[in-house]
Amino acid sequence: MKKILATTVVAASLAFTAACSDYLDVNTNPNGPQTVTANLYLPPMIHWMVTAPQFDGRFVGRYTQEWMLANGQTVLSTWDRMGYDPSSDNGAEQWRDVYWSLGQNLIDMNNKAEAEQRWDLLGVGLILKAWGWQVLTDLHGEIIVKEAIDPSRTAFDYDTQQFAYEEVKRLLDSAIVLLQRTDGAVDATYLGKGDKIYNGDRTKWLKFAYGFRALSLNHYSNKANYDPAAVIADVDRSFASNADDAQLQYPAQSTDNADRNFWGPTRDNITNYRQTRFIVGLMDGTQFGGTVDPRMSRMLAPSSDGQFRGLDPNVPGYGALTAAQQPFNFYGYSGTRRQSPSRYLFSDKSKMPVMTYSQLQFIKAEAALRSGDQATAQTAYRNAISSHIDFVNAHNTDDGQAVTQISAAEKTTFLASPTIFPAVLDLSHIMSQKVIAQWAWGHNELWMDMRRYHYTDNDPVTGVEIFRGFAPPTTLYPDNAGKVVQRIRPRFNSEYVWNRASLDAIGGLDTDYHTKPLWIILP
Repeated sequence: MKKILATTVVAASLAFTAACSDYLDVNTNPNGPQTVTANLYLPPMIHWMVTAPQFDGRFVGRYTQEWMLANGQTVLSTWDRMGYDPSSDNGAEQWRDVYWSLGQNLIDMNNKAEAEQRWDLLGVGLILKAWGWQVLTDLHGEIIVKEAIDPSRTAFDYDTQQFAYEEVKRLLDSAIVLLQRTDGAVDATYLGKGDKIYNGDRTKWLKFAYGFRALSLNHYSNKANYDPAAVIADVDRSFASNADDAQLQYPAQSTDNADRNFWGPTRDNITNYRQTRFIVGLMDGTQFGGTVDPRMSRMLAPSSDGQFRGLDPNVPGYGALTAAQQPFNFYGYSGTRRQSPSRYLFSDKSKMPVMTYSQLQFIKAEAALRSGDQATAQTAYRNAISSHIDFVNAHNTDDGQAVTQISAAEKTTFLASPTIFPAVLDLSHIMSQKVIAQWAWGHNELWMDMRRYHYTDNDPVTGVEIFRGFAPPTTLYPDNAGKVVQRIRPRFNSEYVWNRASLDAIGGLDTDYHTKPLWIILP
């Protein structure tokens, strides 16, 4: 079950000092320091940047039909019907972590880094700030930016999504400038003590900033000011290969499981989930002219008869599937028995990415195609799929998993398939293959992709579904009033309990608020 890390000692120490009289200041406790160095703020914040999206992925992944709940229920769950859980914080872990786990800690770290001229650390801090606003506005729409982390307030007004996007770009622009500086107290060793992704390498964080800016700018695809050339330029400045992927290693050594992969069998967070027909159809040949993807048997879970099947999002549980046909869970079993290691990203020590080279190459391919550059799109698309095959192989060795590696021959055959690599590339190839590359980890971007293309848009040239085989549930959650989901309602315990007046101002008290389209997907 989910475990919460102690995010920092700082808040507790500040509360203590505020209550103490001056005569107690002579006493110092080495186990409860009143101040910490700026780099010690970083590890828990990086942890949550990578891990929090997986907490929410239990719910977002059901909107995108990566998986669905199958625990013997006779009715479909709220999330499988594109709904939500009233009076619950489900789907709001990133909200909590941006405003609390990062929150004041990130402000303090950035202030210290600036005062000490640690431009590399400050650059990373601004990336974390930009990441927070980006994921929150993409999940929830209007969010609190200007008045956030203001201890003098008891109510907080929401800012527009347009403002949030502009703030993300401003922060990334600044981070890019800072991460190119070598003066002041820039120090890879100092940064590396807290940097559990790149070990203090500011040049890789610079690539991350460019990549994340490309991702954000690409979300403007429905806007008149969408600039595919700017997206491509940023991708080209970003990751050069899988070696640049932003990933967190989980050592799996603590007794409380907090340093284990959220999807690992010990934490037991996805035992009752099963893959859907949508993701299986993208890989078993159904949607791509009979070409079976070699990644399928290394990523997805088989049934006991050795076949790969997915569940129907319109049917509770396993429907008419026999016991032998029912897909195992992602640990390789039909019940709740735990096994470690398992496969792909579902092992205790599996590295978890927050952004990858493959993902960015798909973004470049989409931007190139939309600008009419077929040759650039083809090259980026091939790079994306090829590198993701390598990604799958690498992650099946993170924890000694038992599944076999995709052989060089299998890879060559797949990359030569005309149904996967047609002479003329279209959006349905790019976006459907991007689903595979983001499955099980890139939930936020996957859902944004689907909303940008209104879930069921067809390719404007070929007429093929952009997300091949995807269809919203036929029976939606009652509060939807027949509309598909567009956002997650803000966190219940902070907003619907304490900030209702501000919510009311943006329509957040409406029962169908979660179906209101985001500004970023509108023309």
